[in-house]
Amino acid sequence: MEMLRLQPCIELQLPKDELERVVDKAKDWALMHGISMRSKISFNKNQVQVLPFTLLPSSFPQQNFKKAKDIQTVLNVLIHKVAHNNDFLTQSLKSTISADPFTAKLFNIYETVYKEGFNQTLSLGLLRSDYMLHENQIKQVEINTIASSFGGIVSVMSEYHKYILSELDHPDKIKNIPENNPVNGLSKGLTHAWELYNKKNALILFVVEDITYNICDQRFLEFEIGKINRDIKVIRRSLKHLVSEAKLGPNKELIVAGLEISVVYFRAGYEVEAYPTDREWEVRLLIERSRAIKCPSIQYHLAGTKKVQQSLAYPNALSIFLKDDSERKQVQEVFAGLYSLEFNGEAETIIDKAMAEPKRYVLKPQREGGGNNIYNEDIKLHLESTRNSEKRTAYILMDRFYPPVQKNYIVRAHNEPFEDTYLQFSDIVSELGIYGVIIGDHENIIYNKEVGHILRSKPSSESEGGIAAGIGAIDTPYLVS
Repeated sequence: MEMLRLQPCIELQLPKDELERVVDKAKDWALMHGISMRSKISFNKNQVQVLPFTLLPSSFPQQNFKKAKDIQTVLNVLIHKVAHNNDFLTQSLKSTISADPFTAKLFNIYETVYKEGFNQTLSLGLLRSDYMLHENQIKQVEINTIASSFGGIVSVMSEYHKYILSELDHPDKIKNIPENNPVNGLSKGLTHAWELYNKKNALILFVVEDITYNICDQRFLEFEIGKINRDIKVIRRSLKHLVSEAKLGPNKELIVAGLEISVVYFRAGYEVEAYPTDREWEVRLLIERSRAIKCPSIQYHLAGTKKVQQSLAYPNALSIFLKDDSERKQVQEVFAGLYSLEFNGEAETIIDKAMAEPKRYVLKPQREGGGNNIYNEDIKLHLESTRNSEKRTAYILMDRFYPPVQKNYIVRAHNEPFEDTYLQFSDIVSELGIYGVIIGDHENIIYNKEVGHILRSKPSSESEGGIAAGIGAIDTPYLVS
């Protein structure tokens, strides 16, 4: 398949001497401004290294960028309504929970609190809708409802790219970098939820991993909350620590280490590894039973699964949630082909197509965090081995996108994960993410905003592009006509 190509924002390649000088300065700028993370290879709580980033901003069509921004508040509403539709969630996930134990456990928590009645009817969504360009159109890769990351760091990244364009004598190009401050928008969502809880001495709890590598991104949000409202205190705990520290008060308050929690913000809990024993599952249920406002609530978590995303692509599914014709049309235009692998004639047909032309599809499980998808010939092998097993229903098939390529430099810390390749000059492809914030209950939406964007880029030769894994890089859109 012939790749479309976008022109980079400035002439490449740079002369070697100039490149070395600029990269040294760029890495120092990145470290001094928090575009950094802890090393996964040589973890040290007292040290950070540069997060992989692109030396230059990457070109992205302005019209498609605007389209993605404009649709976000509609998508916020869609996810909110899906999360509050018990019949749709139950029907969508029926086959998945019999094949995927992780989703089944999440659904079991949802069923429990749904039957008991929610002690907190408000939910907070900090969402991110991700897109790739395909045949000059934006197509949605997925929508994230839990731990939508990099909103903190990317706010700084736009400033870095303005700086580097000036450094390379192209200040005239800065106007093509759109303003971006998702850290403020996401933090305002958390502070607004805290205000709605209406108890001044209650805290915001960040649920985090036992070992946090992406520390700067999380701390940016925490510190921004403090700037917005000095009365708000934030504490951080892992699910493992909450096992011994969390309990419910007499009025279903969430109490952690003797302190009342107003808002629970999950930056962990989306991977199997977060629940090594039944006790972590029990504490997740305890949180869901509490009066604290959850981000995401268990129903929001389930609304972000791949299977629910695929169910929304069925004919007429959107009309259940969006009554406005133009809004439905907007959403349908960005949806990709998404296919169920349940046992029926349609699924058998799509499996045959995917096995014949695996490069046209991606096979996706119900997982967040990257690195879980199946590509190319591995699709064929997987479908062959699971075709007659209910295991296949734990996955969905999705059309694969082939976005335009362009040249750029990816800057990394030394030796991670590519030995001696701290600077990579290659063809890259990009994925645009738009952040949204929504707060509401079953009846009403009381807060709904689009709050910023992120661009993540990776070498075009790579299927997966995780930034924390060191393959992808954090980036900024350079808008072109």
